[in-house]
Amino acid sequence: MARAFGVSSRVASAACACIVLAALSLPLAMRSGAAAAKIKVLSYSTLLAGFYMAWNIGANDVANAMGTSVGSGALSLRQAVLTAAVLEFSGALLMGTHVTSTMQNGILVSSVFQGKDSLLFAGLISSLAAAGTWLQVASFYGWPVSTTHCIVGAMVGFGLVYGGIGAVFWSSLARVTSSWVISPVIGAAASFLVYKCIRRFVYSAPNPGQAAAAAAPIAVFLGITGISFAAFPISKILPLALIQALACGGVSGFIVGRIISKQLGHLLSSEAERPTPREKNPHAQNVSFLSDIAGPTGPQLEIVYGVFGYMQVLSACFMSFAHGGNDVSNAIGPLAAALSILEGKTTGAQIVIPVDVLAWGGFGIVAGLMMWGHRVIATIGKKITELTPTRGFAAEFAAASVVLAASKLGLPISATHTLVGAVMGVGFARGLKSVRAETVREIVVSWAVTIPVGALLSVFYTFILTKLCLLHFN
Repeated sequence: MARAFGVSSRVASAACACIVLAALSLPLAMRSGAAAAKIKVLSYSTLLAGFYMAWNIGANDVANAMGTSVGSGALSLRQAVLTAAVLEFSGALLMGTHVTSTMQNGILVSSVFQGKDSLLFAGLISSLAAAGTWLQVASFYGWPVSTTHCIVGAMVGFGLVYGGIGAVFWSSLARVTSSWVISPVIGAAASFLVYKCIRRFVYSAPNPGQAAAAAAPIAVFLGITGISFAAFPISKILPLALIQALACGGVSGFIVGRIISKQLGHLLSSEAERPTPREKNPHAQNVSFLSDIAGPTGPQLEIVYGVFGYMQVLSACFMSFAHGGNDVSNAIGPLAAALSILEGKTTGAQIVIPVDVLAWGGFGIVAGLMMWGHRVIATIGKKITELTPTRGFAAEFAAASVVLAASKLGLPISATHTLVGAVMGVGFARGLKSVRAETVREIVVSWAVTIPVGALLSVFYTFILTKLCLLHFN
């Protein structure tokens, strides 16, 4: 925290102490009621386990949204942490899933544990603790791993050992493991193409600054149109949903165009008066899509980086908001299921997640981000390949597009793996030597061991919890 906010270690320690105090005291107010003392203790422990998982999601997964912006210089570490903190909490509270379709999120077969509420409760708590433990280890070393894979691996390990082969939906596990390959490959291919488009149509233009200013509203139009159509359609009728998406994209593109014109208009005007003659610009002649094009320099480079800096911050903000709404369920899903068992709701059908529990998950994500988020942000932004605003935007835009399209089509995609692949793809577009092989090796190994380590830790924690008499509450 001292590194992120530029404060003294004493101030950072005091802030961390306040967060710890809040994490220990707030659950006492959240779950008040006329329950038995044992149930109150279990409820309190459950909320702490959920907070621990959410804390580690914030420490590790938030780099998906902000790592490239920090690495390219579009945002400082302090700006990234503060922006992500607001957007992650807002996303978790406003877009977090209020209803889970099944108690076990489609990973465990609920009928196998019928009449074994104590065992199932222990497994859910152990899964949260196991996934949080591995995420904390990964965050310490700066490895960006998938929080979804962590919790899935933990729940599969519990189900396999304590429920047998029939206790696991193996199709769900197959979809998750297949994303190890699908996500980074598609992310790398998409960012490679986006970055090559920037170099071909912006860098090789007679006036790269004006080309960048003209391309920005088009990119915003395409991105907002896709987001509006896929995530926020006003109607199930295709023409109406398409009209809404096009309108949102058009308005957004117009606004961004006006902002860029206002902020960079003086540079655009001065450079427009002396465009680079095409015969003197070797980059503009006989250029193919895969050509290695040198970038602009001087005021032109300042304009290009200024435009794509704005674009990258916008894409990072959206990804941060969406991440808070989507990935908070990795902590809140099992947490809500465990709380429902304590309340005697064992049907395994639908579980309504209270707003205070969603806010609790958002608080945990923000706390983890502020205290440890800088570690993985550094890996994404600086250790894989050197990033600039154009490269960072290419990676961010490509990753967001792939995740959005995959979610709409129901394909098994990991946001973490997709973004890491996208950053690699930008490096590959500049040559294989531009990607740091040692960092890539460490990341791939951490991906490979995530599910088995989560499974082993979950089994170990469940074994300990089932030996405690406190868990026999039936």
